[in-house]
Amino acid sequence: METFFENEFIRTAAYYSVTVLGLILFLAIFELVTKYDNWREIKRGNVAVALATGGKLFGVANIFRHSIEHSDSILTMLGWGVYGFVLLLVSYFIFEFLTPSFKIDEEIANDNRAVGIMSMIISVGLSYVIGASIIAR
Repeated sequence: METFFENEFIRTAAYYSVTVLGLILFLAIFELVTKYDNWREIKRGNVAVALATGGKLFGVANIFRHSIEHSDSILTMLGWGVYGFVLLLVSYFIFEFLTPSFKIDEEIANDNRAVGIMSMIISVGLSYVIGASIIAR
């Protein structure tokens, strides 16, 4: 089985598949923690939700990118990806905590684009910090 994953095409397909499944799972978890329905709001044209969701997608993908680069197995890559996602999720709650004068979810649901952009930038920015901290093999 080890020689099977030595093929670059197989290894790339495996990393890609795990990342896509991870993105789907993590978006489902984000859907559970937000008070609005991401996909219904995006379909309605809510730009703030699209920005926030896009930032989360980019952030998780960026964490997986770093975890692929610094892992020697799919299991290690997945471990770093999950850990990075948890840190990104914690960041979401910290953002909510640091803005006591308004509720992030309510503002994003109401299409407050300024809050959506800030949410996106926090997700993307912190994904670089999380990715840079992943330990090389």
